[in-house]
Order: sequence, then structure tokens, then C-alpha cells
Amino acid sequence: AWFSPQLRVCLLPDWETLPYDQFSPHQDLVSERLATLYRIQRGEFDVALAPAATALVRLCPPSYLAGRTFFLKAGERISLEQFREQLSVAGYQHVTQVVSPGEVCLRGGLIDLFPMGSALPYRIDLDDDVIEAIKTFDVDTQRTLYAVKEIRMLPAREFPLDDAGRARFRSRWRELFEGDPSKKRLYRDVSNGVPAAGVEYYLPLFFESVATIFDY
Repeated sequence: AWFSPQLRVCLLPDWETLPYDQFSPHQDLVSERLATLYRIQRGEFDVALAPAATALVRLCPPSYLAGRTFFLKAGERISLEQFREQLSVAGYQHVTQVVSPGEVCLRGGLIDLFPMGSALPYRIDLDDDVIEAIKTFDVDTQRTLYAVKEIRMLPAREFPLDDAGRARFRSRWRELFEGDPSKKRLYRDVSNGVPAAGVEYYLPLFFESVATIFDY
């Protein structure tokens, strides 16, 4: 910012957790990581910064991010059932009040959601099955701020917890680890679709092949 303020700079932050610790990275960090990978993939940057240790950690393949990113635009028709399914596949969590990235709340003709990679959450007004308006809102006051034309929806996690992802995880776990997997809590949680704390370090088990930042 000081040397070349005109350059578009993005940061790939570290998870800031220890390998195989019983902690998951903060949602804000995951949100920034996904947004950065998306920008790099699209070439919407001039400089990408990544700590050396972070650049060494394997990432989800670019196809995962590309296949689970979608857009919502004001004025377009939306099928609520299909939208719920898309959110579920993308890993968004249903809550009563949206406060952090990766959360969604559906209340009749109103949808509150906080997309990953976004600085603010959005409130969608529906008129039957048409998106009438999209507005940002303040997390603390829950009051709307300003209108926008479209929202970019990134997946809520760096790994898939859908049926295919869980099946691949179970299969790869049995290949790599000895003993009865049903005795391992993390294995049971993932099998039930629960993102267990610290599961991020088992990311390679969810994919046929993983990527590095240079693949993006």
C-alpha cells in the first residue's frame, strides 16, 4: 500500500492452528483464504502474498472452488428448494441470526446470508420467487445499509462435506489408517456430516488429488 497503492494485492492467510490440533481455523480466515484463491484463479490481482509455511500446505483443487461458486442477482428468479440444496452442498450453516461468514437464515420472504469472502452479510427480499432487492446489513444492529446488484457465493469450507466427499474421506481413511475407524470420533463426525474441529488437516482425504497455490 505504501510503495504501489495502485496494485491489487491479496493475502493468503495461514489457518493459525497447529497440525492435528483439536481446533479449526476462524471462519474469517477461511473466508479470506477462499476469496484470495478465487481472485488468483480469475487473475484479479497483481501481487499475492503467502507465508512460506502456508504456501507449503496442500489446498483444495481449483475445480472444487470453480464448481461450487455461484452468483445471485437482483431481478432473477430463484427456486427456494434448489437454493437450499445449493447452500447445503456449499456447506453453509443454518442459524437463527447471521453473524459470521458461512451462515444463512431463511425467514419466509427474507434470506439473510453471509457469503465467504464477503466483508458484510446480505439481506435478500423475495417477491414470490423473484429476488426483489439485495442489501447489505450491519451484523450488530441488523439494520440494512445499501443495495447491491449481485452476490458472489463461495463454498463455506475448503473441503466438501456432501455425500461424495464423505464417501471419499471414509474410503481414503480406511486405506491409510489401521484399526477400527468407528472408534475414532473425527471419522464418526465426518461420516455424519459434522465438520469436526481440526478436520482441515485431513483435507487430502476429501479429494482424488490436491493442489498447491501455484496450481491456481
